[in-house]
Amino acid sequence: MGDSTKGLNMNIVSEDAITQKIYLIRGQKVMIDRDLAELYGVENRVLGQQVKRNKHKFPNDFMFELTQEEMKDLRSQFVTANISSKSRVLPSVFTEHGVLMLANVLNSDRANNVSIQIIRIFTKMRQMVVTQKDILLKIEQLERKGINHDQSLKQIFQVLKQLIGQQSAPRTPIGFKTKKSN
Repeated sequence: MGDSTKGLNMNIVSEDAITQKIYLIRGQKVMIDRDLAELYGVENRVLGQQVKRNKHKFPNDFMFELTQEEMKDLRSQFVTANISSKSRVLPSVFTEHGVLMLANVLNSDRANNVSIQIIRIFTKMRQMVVTQKDILLKIEQLERKGINHDQSLKQIFQVLKQLIGQQSAPRTPIGFKTKKSN
């Protein structure tokens, strides 16, 4: 087996280290350019150059630049965010597809292997969300069934109470009457 096959099976970076670098911005799970540069083992400047050279490969749904407000929010909410307050350049963030495209333009074994790890983590996260939605749907269905069952049981008890109430009233006997029974 060649070295590239070994690299595919070997985790270069821990799953936890990658997961901590995924943020939710504009409703999308993204990773910051500086974090990706660190994970891919390249300088952020080199990563930025490759993106600029291949701008056509990074549409807005693959990559976007943070606004000043988003950068402040990210810095204040996440201590682990790799955003310097002294930086004059607003960081770029990459969606799952952007991460994959970035590995392609960097074209190194490390970038490819780390990208595979990142994509697997994004996939796990997506599966967890789907699983949670399925669980919520089942809970709602059970609640609805419970409500329907409760209503049905209430109706049954009401009918039973009416029947019991009707039986307690004195009834006139049916059948052959003798003079003694009057």
